[in-house]
Amino acid sequence: MAENEKSDLIEKVIEVKRVSKVVKGGRRFSFSALVVVGDGKGRVGAGMGKANEVIEAVRKGTEKAKKAMNPYSLYKNSIPHQVIGKHGAAKVLMKPSQPGSGIISSGAVRAVVEAFGISDINAKALGSANVHNLVHATLNGLQQLKSFGEIAERRNKSLEEVCLIDF
Repeated sequence: MAENEKSDLIEKVIEVKRVSKVVKGGRRFSFSALVVVGDGKGRVGAGMGKANEVIEAVRKGTEKAKKAMNPYSLYKNSIPHQVIGKHGAAKVLMKPSQPGSGIISSGAVRAVVEAFGISDINAKALGSANVHNLVHATLNGLQQLKSFGEIAERRNKSLEEVCLIDF
């Protein structure tokens, strides 16, 4: 089953950094990797791995991302409503888009959204351009999404009354 699950997951390496530590004999280099993992059907997670080799850092980041995967609301290959995700100084404004319009966003946000399974969305990164904060802001925005069923239940209305948007 682990092999099946692995083939279904979409893994995207967003950033690999070489970091150095100055010691008595010179510099010691290690690597950190930011990885996003999703199933393309509404579940996504992010993780960061650190190691002395790039491959090992990516593997550790992938494992952490798999553990951090959470389900979020998805509506017809887009999102149900507009949302602003925040993390630190970074903000990500995400808007639903018409079918066929594609993913219109920056690199870090694009990787998260593709792994999540969205194919039509408009996203704008506001504030910080820090990749780590943008990824976490995107995940925060996805966490705020509510499905039309949840909204109808909260308002004590039928799904047809709430579902005015027709893509």
